Amino acid sequence: MAASDAPAAAPVAGTLHTDAGDAGYRKDLKSRHINMIAIGGAIGTGLFLGAGGRMAVAGPSLFIAYALCGVFAFFVVRALGELVLYRPSSGAFVSYAREFMGEKGAYTAGWLYFLNWSTTAIADITAAAVFAHYWSAFSDIPQWVLALIALAVVLTANLISVKYFGEMEFWFAIIKVGALVLFMVIGIFLVVTGHQVGGHTPGLATVTGNGGLFPSGVMPMLLLIQGVVFAYASVELCGVAAGETENPEKVMPKAINSIMWRVGLFYVGSVVLLSLLLPYTAYTGDQSPFVTVFNKLGIPGAASVMNLVVLTAALSSLNSGLYSTGRILRSMSVAGSAPKFTGVMNKGGVPYGGILLTAGFGVIGVILNYVMPGKAFELVLNFASIGIIGTWGMIMICSLLFVNRSHQGRLTRPSYRLPWAPWTQIVTLVFLVCVLVLMWMEGGIGRTTIECLPLIALGLVGGWYAVRNRVRRIAAGRGAP
Repeated sequence: MAASDAPAAAPVAGTLHTDAGDAGYRKDLKSRHINMIAIGGAIGTGLFLGAGGRMAVAGPSLFIAYALCGVFAFFVVRALGELVLYRPSSGAFVSYAREFMGEKGAYTAGWLYFLNWSTTAIADITAAAVFAHYWSAFSDIPQWVLALIALAVVLTANLISVKYFGEMEFWFAIIKVGALVLFMVIGIFLVVTGHQVGGHTPGLATVTGNGGLFPSGVMPMLLLIQGVVFAYASVELCGVAAGETENPEKVMPKAINSIMWRVGLFYVGSVVLLSLLLPYTAYTGDQSPFVTVFNKLGIPGAASVMNLVVLTAALSSLNSGLYSTGRILRSMSVAGSAPKFTGVMNKGGVPYGGILLTAGFGVIGVILNYVMPGKAFELVLNFASIGIIGTWGMIMICSLLFVNRSHQGRLTRPSYRLPWAPWTQIVTLVFLVCVLVLMWMEGGIGRTTIECLPLIALGLVGGWYAVRNRVRRIAAGRGAP
């Protein structure tokens, strides 16, 4: 069924489900906040730090992986956008899973999302510590100390109010987008003029003279897809934020539709430029590729400024993770599937219990940075990818069930829709399964992560049996089936 790209969608009749977890929030997020949160969600640590190591492995073909994953990320956020227009909720896909899949579905969706962001928080504070080590003033400070400082600063800011979160993300996104635009302008100028970069002349010969598009073959690029999926981990954030904004039916379509061209411009465009500016062997996983380029240019202070930008990206991602998990855990808490304290809110309308729980897992990241500073990012990246794949899968399943109910005449879809449903959902689910297969084929930590899936499933099953009586009691009290 064709999608409508109208800038606004009429409220949907027949919305019967309500989520008790939506009570108490303040509608303090404005249109500009949502638009920049959508941008910030599509630009994070996965690009600013992860692209360097991936480029060194896959070469210029990395842009294909970013483009492919970007298409499916857009499908996911578009499906979530349709659900948001149907019924805005701060519980987002957890609330929709409860409506279409029951309490077990909501429980599973919520804890998979928590797995995603609790491990991503570790990746973010690790990245922040790595970026800080770039400056000599911090080079002697242990990585775990810098990780702890990053966690403490962002946690403090996140606990104040949603308005402060929105402002922080707004300016974080402005900095990230501004830096990428500047990089692309300079990069295009260098390619067009043939200006030397570290003794190398940029251009197409940089690709053709260093093994071509696939210098190590096609398989390395395919095996990196799970890491590229991590780069898009925050695109669903604007769906969570919709529950705390006024007029989401006007704001959300515009924000979501813009994600696709931003992905093409910032992700794919940046990787293509990186490939043209320097041989892929010049990049490393220990340094942001953008910093590498500016270092080679030799412009005084340029690399330091870019490093500050990528540090901002890591802190922005951490800020988003604490925000979103706090809202998701509150939705779960009022339904009985998360600890009671995660449902507690402060006077500013912030669910600080869930935020503190996620931050607690960030402390585990501090310990990892102490025990194994060189491997912490790679280790948590794989587990974060499992959480992302699970979250995206649950969103698409909810979307499928939503479309099916609309075909049965039980509800009405908004005018803003996921195109080509239900085939879009099915193809996306197949893609996600393929990503898991690729993780196993990669070997090493990727295979170990897949082998841990039965343990994750066992933990989810055990957790459900621990909370099911409370969940059913609360559901019965509100008259739910």
